[in-house]
Amino acid sequence: MTQMWFGDDVMAVTPVLAGPCTVTQVKSKAKDGYEALQLAYGERKAKNIKKPQLGHYKLADVKPAHVKEFRIEDASGFKIGDVITVETFAAGDKISVTGTSKGRGFQGVVKRYHFHGFRATHGNKDQERMGGSVGPKGPAHVFKGTRMGGRMGGERVTVTNLEVMAIDAAKNIIFVKGAVPGAIDGLIMISGAGELKVNLKKSASVKPEEIKVEEEIKADNEVKEAKEVKEVKIVDNEVKETKIEEVKTKENNTAATAEVKS
Repeated sequence: MTQMWFGDDVMAVTPVLAGPCTVTQVKSKAKDGYEALQLAYGERKAKNIKKPQLGHYKLADVKPAHVKEFRIEDASGFKIGDVITVETFAAGDKISVTGTSKGRGFQGVVKRYHFHGFRATHGNKDQERMGGSVGPKGPAHVFKGTRMGGRMGGERVTVTNLEVMAIDAAKNIIFVKGAVPGAIDGLIMISGAGELKVNLKKSASVKPEEIKVEEEIKADNEVKEAKEVKEVKIVDNEVKETKIEEVKTKENNTAATAEVKS
């Protein structure tokens, strides 16, 4: 997690690298019984993907590391190969985040269920964190659901009503207010209400060096054009001057001939 300033307020946010996700399958109610989109994320080597899956992903021209399915109300407006980026979200959107919580291993009842524990004095010994009785003697078995020590964490958890604080479209990062379930580098699914927009990512960004080179080339072309225009103007002036001189010489010659005749 990190912090971001919004005016005079500082917010704790979680930066999430989200997408781009490519649509690898569109499921319809007529064919599959429900409406859904199958999204692919990440990339891995083709040798690590089974051949049937490779043929399935070939239509979208991807070799994904993760594939998940999202149910939507109407999938008719989407096709295989559509790309979903972080730009489909906006600051202020309410979202739900689903992930796998951190695994804590085998834990006791105090940490797992927040039991109070026993007294440390007045006849008690080594009983501070014990679970205590698990039921009466009559049924002769432990009821299902009794809170006892056991494996903690590593479960599918959904946190609702989280807020998108900012979007970094260049780096495909969503800044989510608060914490999200799971460990660092864990896989999560983000969903929200509203219109799902696809293919919003602009063309590949041009490097600053390339922009500078293009600007220099444009500047050189402009200078060359300016020089050519000046040369043309100068040539035109010379042509006009020569024509004026020729006209003057002709006039002088006609005047001289007139004097000679007179």
